[in-house]
Amino acid sequence: MSYIKAGTDASGNDIKLFYQDLGGSNVRSTVVLIHGWPLSHEMWDYQLAELPAHGLRVIAYDRRGFGKSTQTWDGYDYDTLADDLKAVLDTLDLQNVTLVGFSMGGGEVARYMSRHGGARVSKVAFISSVTPYLLKTDDNPDGVDQSVFDEITENIQKDRADFLQTFGKQFYGVNLISKPVSQAHLDGDFARAYVASHKATLACANSFATTDFRNDLTQIHVPTLIIHGDADKTVPIESSGELTANALPNAHYIIYDEAPHGLFVTEKDRLNDDLLAFIQEGVTVRESVGTTTLY
Repeated sequence: MSYIKAGTDASGNDIKLFYQDLGGSNVRSTVVLIHGWPLSHEMWDYQLAELPAHGLRVIAYDRRGFGKSTQTWDGYDYDTLADDLKAVLDTLDLQNVTLVGFSMGGGEVARYMSRHGGARVSKVAFISSVTPYLLKTDDNPDGVDQSVFDEITENIQKDRADFLQTFGKQFYGVNLISKPVSQAHLDGDFARAYVASHKATLACANSFATTDFRNDLTQIHVPTLIIHGDADKTVPIESSGELTANALPNAHYIIYDEAPHGLFVTEKDRLNDDLLAFIQEGVTVRESVGTTTLY
């Protein structure tokens, strides 16, 4: 198995991030997929099966605390998570990267671009993303009420297994009539989510609920793709996709009609096509702060 070192914990133990690296090592375009909460990199199953077939190098890793990565006690704030992403890009010496962040992962994309100057990144994509700021406040009236996040915390603390199973249905828009994914898929997601640490699950929920990415978005100066489903009940489009698109008026914004949060499965073919179309266009690559190279 492949791991990247992302620093050490308070006891001096290595923090290791598990990753998959698919496709050729000499291709001109590299994609880094950043998973959502409360899953692991395995949520990208359909993308990992398709994108490398088109000449792309595709890397997906497990956030600390999730999947096969180290279950640290702390470090679930977005500054640290952006630094973990930097460790992935630097250790593998990736260039001309398209960052694709789903849901919570969109926050890592935004924070990386501002905190690390967009180094090594040529394009970014926000898929069902939590940006720009989920929490409803006086200066963010379209956000989500604090009570919603309080209920998530309470339910995780009360019975994490039951919460994850219930949450999984909302994730894909499953109800008495609509069955966009199978019970087998829901069972697989539960297994992927339950292997995460209790602390990571709680701490990351707090991070994506309370972190303000509005300033981070102003630091994005590369081609950007925004995709969001207008039936997303987990990260409502009015509180996220619409506002992210307003903050990035030059971005390519695609609304998936009647798509739920988990559109990487329910709309997998369309998403793969849209990602490929976006990634394979010519771009201006930002190697580091203040330096650009045309490919």
